Amino acid sequence: MKKALKTTGKVLAWFFGLLFGFLALLCVVTLIWGHMQHIRGSVTENLPVTPADFTPAIRIVTFNDSHNQNDRVADAIDTSYALFDGDPVYAGVDAFVYNGDFSSVGFEGDYEAFAETYKAHVRPETPFINVIGNHEFKQSYYEELFRKHFNQELDTVTEINGFTLVGFSGRRSLTEWTFTPGSLKWLSDALRQAEQTAGGKPVFVFQHPHPWGTVYGSTVWGDPQLNVIFGRYSNIVDFSGHSHFPMSDPRSINQSLYTAVGCGATRTFELDNNGIVGQHPDGYDLAAEICVVEADANGAVRIRGYDLNSDTYFCDYFIENVNDRSTFAYTYKNMKAHDSAPVFAADTKAAAFRNEEGEWVISFNEAHSDFIVHEYKVTIKDADGKKIFSKNFIDDYFVFDEDDTADFRIGADTLTPGESYTLSVRAESAYHLYSDTITLPFTAEQ
Repeated sequence: MKKALKTTGKVLAWFFGLLFGFLALLCVVTLIWGHMQHIRGSVTENLPVTPADFTPAIRIVTFNDSHNQNDRVADAIDTSYALFDGDPVYAGVDAFVYNGDFSSVGFEGDYEAFAETYKAHVRPETPFINVIGNHEFKQSYYEELFRKHFNQELDTVTEINGFTLVGFSGRRSLTEWTFTPGSLKWLSDALRQAEQTAGGKPVFVFQHPHPWGTVYGSTVWGDPQLNVIFGRYSNIVDFSGHSHFPMSDPRSINQSLYTAVGCGATRTFELDNNGIVGQHPDGYDLAAEICVVEADANGAVRIRGYDLNSDTYFCDYFIENVNDRSTFAYTYKNMKAHDSAPVFAADTKAAAFRNEEGEWVISFNEAHSDFIVHEYKVTIKDADGKKIFSKNFIDDYFVFDEDDTADFRIGADTLTPGESYTLSVRAESAYHLYSDTITLPFTAEQ
């Protein structure tokens, strides 16, 4: 018995030693990759602007993560046609690409409802390329359901107007978040063949998870296997979802070895707060972002984000040369150089009121930055100078409306009606630049 226990102890020691060794190696690789992301590239005087005479030779609309909210799928398709049917420069939509997670748990009813929706709204002449995500992987028979309801292969190569579109669903590996070696080989072979015929044009790639360590949200909701393949080709322009991190954050485009774009979501957003993911601030359920992708005859690429709720374009990126990494403008380093510390207006004021649920809400005029204000550090002190509340709040920069105030719930019992307080606020930008801390007096509403 003692011998058996001793043997078991050795096995466990080896197991945990290997596990901790792997985790340590992963931490080192993470630090190195992150460091390279932050220092790669050069700083330009200005960020690119799409030329006024830009003329598309192809237009693709891609979106993802509707999770059974098929009215958003219908809206995305109908809105796209409405936007571009009458475009005097280049009319129409050449393809729709869905980047996965139309389902919640991958049951057949989810497939049926999604297929019925897009088939009722997509015109027969417009290709609809479907890429599945990890939520479809939750059922072991996902391949059977996919072919039955979509009449497509899971992995596809589509040629449109001289451009190559690679749709990669892959196959579920040991987990629903990783791909099998065989499916990764398919991707590698498809990209190698596409590169041979690209003629200097971009190769558009669509898959569900982000390439790890590239766009906003990818360090948690990303797959490192993809970087090994994508990193060989500068002209890859990759589109992904999975994280639900908003495309309206400037970190959702990244150029290091290639171009990666995070396409937000069409159901709910997720964000991080000081690196802690899984945050769902007020307004997170208003996610309705689509991505419009265009390229001209020379291979220059234009990428725009569009919010379905407000009918607003919220970003416009232009890549003149996908083949020359030295010209990549959307590196972390260059984007941070063009960010600015948030600034509060001189007449900023604060107020406190109760909402319909009886919670206290702190409201103050928003700060402004060249990109976005990502979050606010808020501290409240009473009339005696005692700190009674302190928290970081994520700003609702992903909601496009005319409200120019930041409003944050702080609980039902934090304040006393009629009492005076002091609010201290510091704003933080997307690339971690900080405003001066301002101090604002206010009185809790009676």
